[in-house]
Amino acid sequence: MQKPAFDIASPRTKTTLRRRAVIATARELGLLGGENGRIGGRVRRQLVAAAKKKSGIASDTELLEYALAKVALEDDFGTKLVRRKGRISQDLDLEL
Repeated sequence: MQKPAFDIASPRTKTTLRRRAVIATARELGLLGGENGRIGGRVRRQLVAAAKKKSGIASDTELLEYALAKVALEDDFGTKLVRRKGRISQDLDLEL
């Protein structure tokens, strides 16, 4: 049996879909509009190579844009949940 050309369960496909979703969300929120800026810095080659391999991104600019979008869109649900500890009444019926 021949494997389909687009395997949604493959790690590579999941990475690509995740990357596209991050960029699409950043674009929808207006984070990718307007004029381009310039940033500079020294980054370890091994780190860049590993990030490019993992993300499937070849361009330094696209990699930086993706990484910054991930940070800007980062979900802090876990932190907020932990902060709520002890704030819900013990006698609340959760129907469990």
